[in-house]
Amino acid sequence: MSGTTVGRASVVPPRLARIGAVGAGREYQSENALVSSPEVFRADATHAGAVARLLFDFNTEFDTPGPGTDLLAARFARLLERDDVIVLLTGSDNNPTGFALLTLRPTPYYDGPLAQLEELYVRPELRDQGQGTALLQPAIRLIRERGGGEIHINVDEVDADARRFYERHGFVNVEPGADYRMLCYLRQL
Repeated sequence: MSGTTVGRASVVPPRLARIGAVGAGREYQSENALVSSPEVFRADATHAGAVARLLFDFNTEFDTPGPGTDLLAARFARLLERDDVIVLLTGSDNNPTGFALLTLRPTPYYDGPLAQLEELYVRPELRDQGQGTALLQPAIRLIRERGGGEIHINVDEVDADARRFYERHGFVNVEPGADYRMLCYLRQL
């Protein structure tokens, strides 16, 4: 983890406000005009069911065990009320096509939060059309706006496409000045 400190984050999280409809999507803008896209919008608790379906589809596609959509929807309804959980969606309210799930936590290394990109998923038929990038770029801007210093993501070593995607966007698995890879360990509880 790098020890570089960035500017003090605002205590009040950026509030996204609707500024008008554009095509099939919606356009949103943060207080500092850092997030703006006709294809990407921030989910709120009313999107819990849609986010749950996308996560369930993601887990199903990659044979990852997990809760069913009803339980996921109930959890997302609670999570999306929190300031330290951010979900960005592509598509529309009626037909979301992808999502990015970020969680934030305090860290002594930065004035702002450390972010974990928990999931980033785009429906298979819409991949390689820029939707992953459309989700990732505003996610990075939101974290920077809050004074965050790092975003972590765990990627399976065998998932060459995901590794290539994140590397293309500046993510690394070797810390600057080191000649060895970073690893993630976990323990089921």
